[in-house]
Amino acid sequence: QVQMVESGGGLVQAGDSLRLDCAASGRAFSQRAMGWFRQAPGKEREFVAAISRTGSNTYYADSVKGRFTISRDNAKNTVSLQMNSLKPEDTAIYYCAATRTMYTGRYFSPTDYNYWGQGTQVTVSS
Repeated sequence: QVQMVESGGGLVQAGDSLRLDCAASGRAFSQRAMGWFRQAPGKEREFVAAISRTGSNTYYADSVKGRFTISRDNAKNTVSLQMNSLKPEDTAIYYCAATRTMYTGRYFSPTDYNYWGQGTQVTVSS
């Protein structure tokens, strides 16, 4: 089992920055790919960013490319999402997710992930 807790959400103005952190406990963090998803009211959960087990490969949704950066620290069992130049359309609950160990599939669907955090609210005002 893997437990994850997100932190760092809040209310900011358009153009501001926020950093989300996800602390994971449980087995084999370094053997799991990690992702961030978000869900706005009335919308489906959508992919934001993902990072491979070693951190050597990162993936981003087109809507956040160039503004968001995902990173991980396998020594501390954490994954982070640095969000710059925030826009009102970035408003959502943000979720951290982990795959099963040694996962080698795709990273872009919620069904690719086995474990989820409880989410943290990000609100961007215009």
